[in-house]
Amino acid sequence: MKEKIRFITNPVWSISMDERILKLNQYLMGWIGYFALADAKKALQSIEEWIRRRFRLCLWSQWKRIRTRYRELRSLGLSHVQVIEIANTRKGAWRTTKTPQIHKALGVAYWQQQGLKSLVQRYSVIRQA
Repeated sequence: MKEKIRFITNPVWSISMDERILKLNQYLMGWIGYFALADAKKALQSIEEWIRRRFRLCLWSQWKRIRTRYRELRSLGLSHVQVIEIANTRKGAWRTTKTPQIHKALGVAYWQQQGLKSLVQRYSVIRQA
């Protein structure tokens, strides 16, 4: 499963975020439909967190220039001081995606708004039915 998610969320793969989210949703909803009998809610929560971090990595890789990072982070509601600090960082992309400011700005609500479906919510719906 993780290999397929790594393939879909590969930041080098040049597809739009909408297409990427659509492909991942199709894969995950099919996967959870098949494996919903297993008792694995905590595992699904950790996979969801990892998926969101992979998507943050994709966005960070798309925002190549400092001015693009600045503009995008400001549009997400971060303060000028926070954005200057993050946009000019020399940390690697994977390490940067774990900073609290980016984690907050590109959190669960942002990805739900973009159309990413929740594994845990789908799991709960299937288990109750």
